[in-house]
Amino acid sequence: MKNLLVIMSLMLITACASTPAQQPQVKRITPEELAKILPPAVATISLDEIVNDAKQGKTPDEIITKIQTSNSRYELTPAQTLDLSKQGVDTKVLDYIHQSNELAKQNAMADEINTREKERAAAEKILKRERDLARSRYYDPYWGSGFGGFYGHPFYGYNRGFGSRFGYGYGFGGW
Repeated sequence: MKNLLVIMSLMLITACASTPAQQPQVKRITPEELAKILPPAVATISLDEIVNDAKQGKTPDEIITKIQTSNSRYELTPAQTLDLSKQGVDTKVLDYIHQSNELAKQNAMADEINTREKERAAAEKILKRERDLARSRYYDPYWGSGFGGFYGHPFYGYNRGFGSRFGYGYGFGGW
């Protein structure tokens, strides 16, 4: 008897179990796509000029302003950063170079994400419109929600009872 009760309770528990909701799939960016998205590092001022400016005694703010006005961006390796530091370039300048490069990458990625999100929203809107159109295939805007809509109830004869022997046609209701 107890075994039967245990079996019945297990069957009830397994019958009530539901399957977990499907996880949304993440669309990954391939390295080739990433290379196309990220802006290339363009340096109009060479690293040698930055080293010369640092050796000439220019302040870090003056060097940073020079880099900003030229719209230069550098992709430095850790070895290059260490080498520039040993040659006398201030850490404030090196920090700015790394931060501006990372900010440019982040902005490029945000633009790509926004573009993909807009494309997804547009595709979703088209699918929703198609779904709504398929749902309302038999909708007549002139007929309306009730019988007659804008023009009033349709005329089915004087006696509108279903199967009436005194009236003209078949109505949808009695008197």
